[in-house]
Amino acid sequence: MKAKLYFGSTCKDKKECKEVCSPYDGRVVSSFCLCDATDAKEVLEIARTAALHVKQIPLHQRTNWLLDVAQKLEIERERIALCITDEVGKPIAFSRVEVDRCIETIKLSANAMLHVNGETFDTTAMPSGKKSLSFYKREPVGVVLAITPFNFPLNLVAHKIAPALVAGNAVILKPTSQAPRTAYELVKLFIESPYAPKDALSLLYSGEGVNETLITSEIPRVISFTGSVSVGREITQKAGIKKVALELGGNAATYIDASADLVLAAKRCAVGAFINSGQVCISLQRIYVHESIYESFAQALVNESKSLHVGSPYDEKTFIGPMVNEVAVLKAKRWIQSAIDEGAKPLCGFTYKALLFEPTIMADVSEAMAIVCEEVFAPIVSLIKVKDYEEAKTKMNASDYGLQYSIFCNDLSIVQRAIDELEAGGIVINDIPTLRFDLQPYGGIKQSGVGKEGPYFALLDDYTQIKSVVIC
Repeated sequence: MKAKLYFGSTCKDKKECKEVCSPYDGRVVSSFCLCDATDAKEVLEIARTAALHVKQIPLHQRTNWLLDVAQKLEIERERIALCITDEVGKPIAFSRVEVDRCIETIKLSANAMLHVNGETFDTTAMPSGKKSLSFYKREPVGVVLAITPFNFPLNLVAHKIAPALVAGNAVILKPTSQAPRTAYELVKLFIESPYAPKDALSLLYSGEGVNETLITSEIPRVISFTGSVSVGREITQKAGIKKVALELGGNAATYIDASADLVLAAKRCAVGAFINSGQVCISLQRIYVHESIYESFAQALVNESKSLHVGSPYDEKTFIGPMVNEVAVLKAKRWIQSAIDEGAKPLCGFTYKALLFEPTIMADVSEAMAIVCEEVFAPIVSLIKVKDYEEAKTKMNASDYGLQYSIFCNDLSIVQRAIDELEAGGIVINDIPTLRFDLQPYGGIKQSGVGKEGPYFALLDDYTQIKSVVIC
């Protein structure tokens, strides 16, 4: 099926298109219209005009709009889940979970806007003040540019467009070229809703000059981007004076303390390291294990990892499907081989067939190896023996990234220290750093980005702005 364009509420087609092939079997599963700078300029002007009237739409209509889309998405659950699996190779069971999360994200966004309020303040609180009616209110920023990745091609779109739209903004979405149809199906539901404001949402795909035109334009007042550090840095350099929200890479780590439940820790760490073939920004990549339990934990993790089914993403029992493309597989292979050449040892895995990559556990690694210090984005995890929490903390915090960390520990004094001392945007206790609830504030520090996702927090940080009012 061809993913068409939306220039505001108007669906458009183009002859020039690009095919998308299944990562699993190579068959053509979708295609999308190639865009150019002229398309981008037209959409920018449509969004600029739309922003003036979208903000006037009553809040009850905007919230009903989102709830209507969520309801229709529930009906289309299986079809859209299959679309995700077709385009990015995500196992069908997890594609269904992503649709469910997307529905939740949209509903959360509708509800969150009901709690975005202003506040009055007393100007006589300072000697130079005088009595007045003074308050601030929140209003939409205008036009939002949303750029989304392949690994969660539905829910990450919802995390950007749902709060932005319910806040009263006009939105231009540019999704990944690896899952254009998934994004198209969601946008279509938004635009065809009877509650949809005219031209509030536009959809463009890749093409010559598109990124440059959208990013450098003064029309978008906010750019919300999820993707690599290198692209995030480039956007920041080119964007000019506008807000740029960045959810970038990660190098998630956990510490397994001697007091931890080893059975629970091994089971959850296998999930955290290998779900979605490790193609998650908060995929567990480094496991620091107390030396007294290292051997026991390593064996338990190997056993858990070997029990995970690798295979067809259309098989209900599959846990690990294909990686997204050959480039990703070759990079993972190259990094593992480099680590082995430097003395590391695979405890399991490091075998692959086509784009199916077996879960791989690496031991005897050093902190300088790419599989340890860089974002791997593959089903690879490294085990590192440490003397205690203090050593684990030092090594975890040495990373250039800081998205989410966790510890498995039943010693309250260590837990309290970890909450205060680990340098990351989120800390999880007694579970994996890969754990994310869609209502929570989510976003990193250091090279992991700027700003927070989560509907309520995105509404405050990115999609609304404060206007101060004084009535004398």
